[in-house]
Parts: sequence; C-alpha cells; structure tokens
Amino acid sequence: MMNRVVLVGRLTKDPDLRYTPNGVPVATFTLAVNRTFTNQQGERETDFINCVVWRRPAENVANFLKKGSLAGVDGRIQTRNYEGQDGKRVYVTEVLAESVQFLEPKNAAGAGRGDNDHFNAPREQNAPYGGNNNNQNQRQNNNNQGFTRMDDDPFAGSGQIDISDDDLPF
Repeated sequence: MMNRVVLVGRLTKDPDLRYTPNGVPVATFTLAVNRTFTNQQGERETDFINCVVWRRPAENVANFLKKGSLAGVDGRIQTRNYEGQDGKRVYVTEVLAESVQFLEPKNAAGAGRGDNDHFNAPREQNAPYGGNNNNQNQRQNNNNQGFTRMDDDPFAGSGQIDISDDDLPF
C-alpha cells in the first residue's frame, strides 16, 4: 500500500509553532496549491491543504517560513478525530510532512532585498530538510551567464510578493 503526498504551494499565514507537554515541537500551516486546470468560468481554483510537521523541522519551518512563502512538502495523508466542544465527533484530514523544502530565498517573501546571498549559505540555513543546493548553485551560475532555465523562478529577484487578504477565501 502507498500513502505519499508531494505539494508545492504558498503559506496562507505564518506557521503556528506549539510544544507538546513533553516539549516536542509541532508546527501547523496551510498551503495554497493551485490546481493544474481551470473551471468552466476559466478560473484556476486553489486547494487549501493543512500540513503538520514535527520536531526540529517544525522549528525550522516556524523560523524561516511566513505568510506567502513558497514551500514544497513531501509527506503522507493522515486522518484523526476528536470530540469537539459541542460534543460532536470532529474528523480532520491533514498532510503529515516528512520533509519541507524552502523554495525561495530567505528574504524573497518579506524584506525584498533581492540578493542571492542565500545560495552561499550553509545547508542548515538554506534547506534544512535534506534539500540539495547543487541545482541552486547551477542556476546562479546560469543567471550570471545571461540566460535562465525554464524551471528558474522568474520572480526570484523581484522582491516581496504581496498576497492580499481579499485574495484568500477565509
């Protein structure tokens, strides 16, 4: 049997970092993931997917990601249920993230400096969940040669990306 999820999307709000009574960090966040097709009105719909990450990766997510950050999640679907305050059973389906990749420079969604210093940062700061910086270094070299590859982010050097609260369905 197989239970595998791979997502790429933007955080709808800052991650929520909490600690269990035993001191284990857990972060929750929601990814807005665009569908690959349009509806009958020609509009692209978006799914809002709840994600959970535990331990050291949870602390890294809380420290390095914020609302609007582009992230990749690799994990599995998990369902759980509990009794709500009204006494009714509540069912929750979420992605239990085993790996979270930071897909933008550290300051791309916030400060808007537009520099590429993050490419030279140690692996722990740049992609703490097993990311590979070889592609990023190669892209930096390609950009220095005056051309870009198809998978390069066209907005990487443009600074802050604003997502209005009016654009979100909640």
